[in-house]
Amino acid sequence: MKKYLFLIVMLLGTAPQLKAQKTKAIVTGADQTAAYLPYLKGKNVGMVINQSSVISSKLVSDIDTLPKLGIKIKKIFGPEHGFRGNASDGAKIDDAVDAKTGIPAISLYGKHNKPTPEELKGLDVVIFDIQDVGARFYTYFATLHHVMEACAENNIEVMILDRPNPNGYFVDGPVLDTAFRSGIGMHPIPVTHGMTPAEYAQMINGEGWLKNKVKCRLKIIPLLNYTHQTPYTLPIHPSPNLSTQQSVLLYPSICFFEGTSLSLGRGTTFPFQVIGGPLLKDQYSFSFTPVSIPGVSDNPPLKGQLCYGIDLQKYDVHNPKTGGKLNLSWILNLYKNYPDKAHFFIPYFTKLAGTKELQKQIESGKTEQEIRASWEPGLSKYKKMRVQYLLYK
Repeated sequence: MKKYLFLIVMLLGTAPQLKAQKTKAIVTGADQTAAYLPYLKGKNVGMVINQSSVISSKLVSDIDTLPKLGIKIKKIFGPEHGFRGNASDGAKIDDAVDAKTGIPAISLYGKHNKPTPEELKGLDVVIFDIQDVGARFYTYFATLHHVMEACAENNIEVMILDRPNPNGYFVDGPVLDTAFRSGIGMHPIPVTHGMTPAEYAQMINGEGWLKNKVKCRLKIIPLLNYTHQTPYTLPIHPSPNLSTQQSVLLYPSICFFEGTSLSLGRGTTFPFQVIGGPLLKDQYSFSFTPVSIPGVSDNPPLKGQLCYGIDLQKYDVHNPKTGGKLNLSWILNLYKNYPDKAHFFIPYFTKLAGTKELQKQIESGKTEQEIRASWEPGLSKYKKMRVQYLLYK
């Protein structure tokens, strides 16, 4: 089957050898310095990174490590939350100079989200090394798209230091209708896409999703000892509000509530592990109150209001009855129990869902089975397309 494998660096032999090592610890692309340091020597390098971009053995940032190893880092490009990961959700970030290294830091979540020709001028290669969580509405793959497009237009290679997908073991959800394309959903993919950054980059190229169908030159440092079924606990939180493994694994199913009048616990010590609102007082006993937490949630939804709802901090995300697919029961039940149904959804919900249909289905009382049936044949078509870009089983 046709594969878009652009200059992939494979260590320790062939794929069968990797399969034999699958019980060993996962080795990220960033950890394999021997595979990419010689290639980067003498080149002017840009880096698209954040706080998750670390050498795992020491949890030391790439940007604090590579210059000491003789690599010339000329520019840093930071996504949402900034390249040091200390900006609140949605906060616009200005360009700056990194106080620690003195390297110019360009924000791709401020005045613009795509590097300009001037910002890329003089660079030979741009490294992308950011931990994603495997959900369409997480913004880091939008950043990957914009970086690939800019580099393709300026004939600059992109090196991807691949990282695992903690939710990579399942593919589920409605496929995005491109009429609702946005920064939280750029491509016709389901909610959980089942791809690592390198695999997704190949899909972006192969499906012609970049402007004018340009192709970005890719150099991939793949993971070792990884399959999509391999459990992976993130060593560093990927963004301020996904601060625990539980929140990372719950995120694909409960982020839909960002498009409702309820709170997901932003402004608490357990964000993305609870769901609630003030109007649910008579239905639920669990409660929490969001407050401002600078650099994490400066102005969270329902700030200062006592919210009632459900606590998922100890929920078994690997429950055999619900694991391996999106959990729709929470949004179906909470909508059913909400006293003010006319104000349950906000317009943002359509962007998150990637379609108008999901809100209509919930409001009309469709069952989970009926909703899931409507995701076909799009979901099966995506799964078939996805296979040709996979680097791992």
